[in-house]
Order: sequence, then structure tokens, then C-alpha cells
Amino acid sequence: MPSSVSTRVRKYRDGLRAAGLRPVQIWVPDTRRPGFKAECRRQAAIASLSDDADVTLNDFLDTALDDMDGWD
Repeated sequence: MPSSVSTRVRKYRDGLRAAGLRPVQIWVPDTRRPGFKAECRRQAAIASLSDDADVTLNDFLDTALDDMDGWD
């Protein structure tokens, strides 16, 4: 007789725990919610203005990118 879904899930999760993993719950914004796109655009515009105002940001990013040479 096949095992129940809950039994299989418990066995699977026990295996993950035995491998040193633990469950984590993550809450993310609901992309289907009305106004989500507009809020993304609003925040992107604010970030863009902030980036334009920071004259040292591009130098910092270029330096960080150079440090990544040779990474695999």
C-alpha cells in the first residue's frame, strides 16, 4: 500500500534536516496586487535619482567589478 502524502513529506523533510538543512519561511511582495507595478516604478525612480546624485558610486562599482576578475 502506498504511503500517505504526509508520511512522504515528513520523510523528505527529515532527510533534509539530517543533511544539515532547516526550513525557512520567506514572505515576498504579492506581484498580483493592484498598484504593485506603480510602486516598483516609484521606488526605481527614487533609486535612480539617488544613484545619479552619488558621484562616487560608479567608481566604487567599477572597483568592485575589477575585484571579481578570475572568479568562477
